[in-house]
Amino acid sequence: MNKKARAGWLAGVAVVVSMGLAACSSASDETSGAPDGGGETSLSLVGFAVPKAANNAIQKLWAETPEGKGVTWVESYGASGDQSRAVEAGLEADYVHFSLEGDVTRLVDAGLVDPSWNAGETGGIVSSSVVVFVVREGNPKNIQDWDDLVADGVEIVTPNPGSSGSARWNILAGWGDVIANGGSEDDAIAYTTELFNNIVALPGSGRDATSAFLAGTGDVLLSYENEAILARQQGEKIDYVLPATTLRIDNPGAVLKDADPKASEWLKFLFTPEAQAEFGKLGFRPVIDGVDVGEVEGANDPANPFPAPTTLLNINDDFGGWSEANPKFFDEENGIITKIQIETGKSS
Repeated sequence: MNKKARAGWLAGVAVVVSMGLAACSSASDETSGAPDGGGETSLSLVGFAVPKAANNAIQKLWAETPEGKGVTWVESYGASGDQSRAVEAGLEADYVHFSLEGDVTRLVDAGLVDPSWNAGETGGIVSSSVVVFVVREGNPKNIQDWDDLVADGVEIVTPNPGSSGSARWNILAGWGDVIANGGSEDDAIAYTTELFNNIVALPGSGRDATSAFLAGTGDVLLSYENEAILARQQGEKIDYVLPATTLRIDNPGAVLKDADPKASEWLKFLFTPEAQAEFGKLGFRPVIDGVDVGEVEGANDPANPFPAPTTLLNINDDFGGWSEANPKFFDEENGIITKIQIETGKSS
């Protein structure tokens, strides 16, 4: 059995474990597992905040299999970049589930994850979504497309690109809309500057941004489609809009080199139709073919929960992959988006 200590984000399953790890001071530890609580193996999951509900649902499903029987979990959830840096700094993990490929690459460079982690058919991607606009019930400001976000008086909430992977997907989706519709990079810079001028809150993570919006901040939340669907499943009175041009969100999962062998079995299970259907029920788009999710409560059309946008961008084909996008847009000194944040006074 692995003896693990973790820092996490949201208590809510079985036991809250206190830690004084400075790297994760904004998070809380938690243990979950099989209903009998008598696990023989403890696995540690460190991830970004958004897929917590889906991971917990899949853990329960896995616990019904011979491979997952008796496994308990110590979980840590927070902003993707912060979580990745915490693991690099010493926060132990068996399995990581991040928002961005670069947050796994950081652990490859640190010698913690094997370089071949993304060699499978999905390139290491375990969950997927798209960028949407979450709006107040009835969409009172009639937000339909990216141009509507830069109108006078529209207040936007999005997580901070400095800490959150969710934010980077959101901002690049807006940038990509300009380019996809024939604009130049100068046009995209001008648009993104207007977008930041309308941002009224930059919470640390995608989940924190959702919480801020649901508490009454802003007119529109830039978010994952699955976040909107989950909020509606939980009774929140919100609507969401799938813009004509959006960006596919690909979230990687990886097992660490020194992980308990059960972690590799868990990773394999995530690519089964059964596990991907659980992701689908909570609003994520399956990453493999042949998954029947049935009706998805909370979707705009539960019978057709994942419609195809007119133009679906992806990080590799439209931005050269994260190896090019991160330094170009988010370098701490010279990134295009970093400079825009500073110029608009939105760098904190």
